[in-house]
Amino acid sequence: LFFIALLPPENVSKVVTEIKQHFARLYNSKAALKSPPHITLHPPFKWDLEQLPELENKLGEFAQNQSTFPITLEGFAAFKPRVIYINVLKTPELLNIYKNLSRELKTTFNLIDKAGQNRKFNPHLTVGFRDLTKTNFYQAWEEFKERKLYFHFPSTQITLLKHNGKLWDIYKHYPYQ
Repeated sequence: LFFIALLPPENVSKVVTEIKQHFARLYNSKAALKSPPHITLHPPFKWDLEQLPELENKLGEFAQNQSTFPITLEGFAAFKPRVIYINVLKTPELLNIYKNLSRELKTTFNLIDKAGQNRKFNPHLTVGFRDLTKTNFYQAWEEFKERKLYFHFPSTQITLLKHNGKLWDIYKHYPYQ
């Protein structure tokens, strides 16, 4: 299994991971800790390892045609009643990279985000995942719904992540031009 994402810089990842650990300790929600902090561009998909060089080449080519753009994280939001996340502002650049990558993956590999076809792209960084019980969700939401959080940083690469059987590992970064 693989997925494609944008990863925040180390200082932001550290803060987001601390929030995920808080959810694990206080609200028994550990699933978000199975991957590094990220904004999903293409959700998990199966890929034949023999075909991996083709995917890597396409992602490298795609990234080379992108320019660095700003990402802003601001506050918290939720997919009630199970997921709490850090809100990512929907900028034209972020929407474009999502749309262009989706089109490239569909055209080249017939790789389609079936769930994403039925809903709009909602960029986010998950901190409390589907393993939150409804009770814990509402307790956590009371704590986080008004909490302030703000980060602004450049997106300089896309990242391919690979599942190792237990967790998601960073497989490879593809820097923009």
